[in-house]
Amino acid sequence: MKNTFIKISRREIGECRPVYIIAEAGVNHNGRLDMALHLVEKAKEAGADAVKFQTFKTEKITTMHAASAKYQDEKTGRQFDMLKRLELSYNDFRKLSAFCKKKNIEFLSSAFDEGSMDFLIELGVKALKIGSGEITNLPLIMHAAKSGLPIILSTGMSDLFEIRYAVNIFKVARNPKLCLLHCVSQYPAPMDSLNLKAIVTLKKKFKVPTGFSDHSVGYTAAVAATALGASVIEKHFTLDKAMEGPDHKASSSPDELKEYITAVRETEKALGSGEKKIAGAEMNVKDLVRKSIVAATAIPKGALIIPEMLTTKRPGTGIQPCEIPKLIGAAAKQDIAADDIIEWRMIQK
Repeated sequence: MKNTFIKISRREIGECRPVYIIAEAGVNHNGRLDMALHLVEKAKEAGADAVKFQTFKTEKITTMHAASAKYQDEKTGRQFDMLKRLELSYNDFRKLSAFCKKKNIEFLSSAFDEGSMDFLIELGVKALKIGSGEITNLPLIMHAAKSGLPIILSTGMSDLFEIRYAVNIFKVARNPKLCLLHCVSQYPAPMDSLNLKAIVTLKKKFKVPTGFSDHSVGYTAAVAATALGASVIEKHFTLDKAMEGPDHKASSSPDELKEYITAVRETEKALGSGEKKIAGAEMNVKDLVRKSIVAATAIPKGALIIPEMLTTKRPGTGIQPCEIPKLIGAAAKQDIAADDIIEWRMIQK
């Protein structure tokens, strides 16, 4: 499968295009619609391209006795109880989607079961997100691929063998609209665990747009991921890190999210086009620091120029030093004082 870009609404995502930044609200609304709406506002203010939530029916995705992850608050207890408290209704998501349209920010959500995925498709989402925990859930991935929508698939906790199985589903479904996100599923993820070069590996192996689902602290990893060619970057954020809930502590604050997005955009500016040329800002400096051919001694009119008569000095407003061979043996058209910048009008051609 080879696809250099996907399209979400009118936005093309892939090589030589701006990084698509997803503000991951996830379940940081604590099961409250008012908080979810506030998260949309903060994502928009921070400059994100999309804000993403998580859509699921608790009974469909976990047993009654599954324990919560170690990184999650000890008070969360069983996954079932925790997720039930964080579950938004389908009607809540309808309101969220409408609010996102009003705020002109893309509404996205990770679907964790087929029913929730069908609901999101009916809601009119322009892309589907599949989380890292579903990388081996081939029935769910096939369900997504058959939708024909662009799919963003996170690859935390997986290797190339498992990812290849998932990618092959899209070949079978004849849906080439896939973006793979490299991810390290630790919360927060230490810098020495990030292995950001895997972004490049995924792009080379699977020939699709790739990106980074970032669970690290700060924006250093985002800057590096952007430099490595990430097409999509996803970052968790919260209204308040001190809130109770599974993901708040490992998320960015609204101000941090804004700084994060600014860092990505500044990195894009710094990367440029790759074409090596003189930057406009360099033109004034160029003449100041380059050198010109200068008379090392007084050169009388009619004298044939020899190397000993010449030297090079700043500024670079005269004949460039690389032209010295053309001056050797030529006659001076006028008297040239020592330390004068030599110009072609002074030389007999």
